[in-house]
Amino acid sequence: MTRKLFGTDGVRGRANTHPMTAEMAMRLGAAAGRFFRREGMGAHRVVIGKDTRLSGYMFENALTAGFTSTGMNVLLLGPVPTPAVGMLTPSMRADAGVMISASHNAHEDNGIKFFGPDGFKLSDSAETEIEKLVERGVAPAKPGNIGRARRVDDARFRYNERLKASLPSGQNLDGMRVVIDCANGAAHRTAPEILWELGAEVIAMGVEPDGTNINLNCGSTKPEAAARMVRERRADVGICLDGDADRVMIIDETGEVADGDQIMALFARRWAEVGKLSQRTLVATVMSNLGLERYLTGHGLSLHRTGVGDRYVVEAMRSGGFNLGGEQSGHIVMTDHATTGDGLLAGLQFLTAMIETGKTASQLMQQFDKVPQLLKNVSYAPGKAPLEDDAVKTEIAAAEERLGGAGRVLIRASGTEPLIRVMAECEDEALLHEVVDGIADKISRAAA
Repeated sequence: MTRKLFGTDGVRGRANTHPMTAEMAMRLGAAAGRFFRREGMGAHRVVIGKDTRLSGYMFENALTAGFTSTGMNVLLLGPVPTPAVGMLTPSMRADAGVMISASHNAHEDNGIKFFGPDGFKLSDSAETEIEKLVERGVAPAKPGNIGRARRVDDARFRYNERLKASLPSGQNLDGMRVVIDCANGAAHRTAPEILWELGAEVIAMGVEPDGTNINLNCGSTKPEAAARMVRERRADVGICLDGDADRVMIIDETGEVADGDQIMALFARRWAEVGKLSQRTLVATVMSNLGLERYLTGHGLSLHRTGVGDRYVVEAMRSGGFNLGGEQSGHIVMTDHATTGDGLLAGLQFLTAMIETGKTASQLMQQFDKVPQLLKNVSYAPGKAPLEDDAVKTEIAAAEERLGGAGRVLIRASGTEPLIRVMAECEDEALLHEVVDGIADKISRAAA
């Protein structure tokens, strides 16, 4: 069965446009409710969290209707980070968890992500089964078995305490001045609370969500404003989250930004030094910079690459017994502490490294020299398949031959947006631009 609803990270799209409609959300809730019900296990429950998008209210209500129609009791968490849903699903003995969020996308988009009873995102096969149930439809529960719904008032505080406990015993952030950019998203209350309670002087940004300003010129995809604030306020470090707080970018005291590759390199080396890095291996995607791979090899460590998407990183980590992984985009997954990427957790681990080493953020976050990397996004209309075009295939083959063993080319369709991502790496920057521009041009022509 070809999947029509689920992409690389749940179901996602423009709100009030297929598949992100209230009707589809209700059908997804009913299908997921039927899929997750564990017969003979007593009360059935699902936890639902969301970010701060205006459409979150609509999808929260629609999902609740779908779940309760199949006899599932719904626990509404309100605005919480995606990793909080992963944490609270098993903690509250729920059969499933749902996060309503389009992550780093603009407010017009939204998405629905499912978690299993273990707090981990679903496999492709599980999502396919839910799609089948959506297509077939499910029988509703009898009137006396319809589920109930209620708000959970302490969800944020449960998550806060779990994150604070991730720091070494007795450690605090006294004396640290931290800029935290919450992207007007799910962590707009959580992140400043945690940092302040741990002792930091907190300079908070992106903490005034209005339903339409999530990720707007702020957060991990737009760290420029936070970088300026770090310099202006002479902060020790900046932490930029995205709309659902599952990814992070770190800003040093000079305003320079470190992506996920640099953060993972630091954590991998530090963990390996104390025997904490399982199998001395880091898991990352095919998008991670070649410089990261060379850095790890130089320290006697291994890099295991996966497809793009933190879900695939986690699947590889679980199947291989690894405990550290992530993406260049800032998803950092530490399965000793969480079931999915957690931007604030990664930020706290970076602050721990600063405290324990006595080094500044700038001394820690540039672990390796990147191989020049260029990424271009080419949009295409629904129904088009530009990567199947012969001219595009020929151009890609020619580019790979030109780069030889000195670089690499990666072309892929986005799983969340109608974009073809054209990425290449090469020490020769002139050649790099020629290769990427050539492929992007051919794709644009094929997509016209």
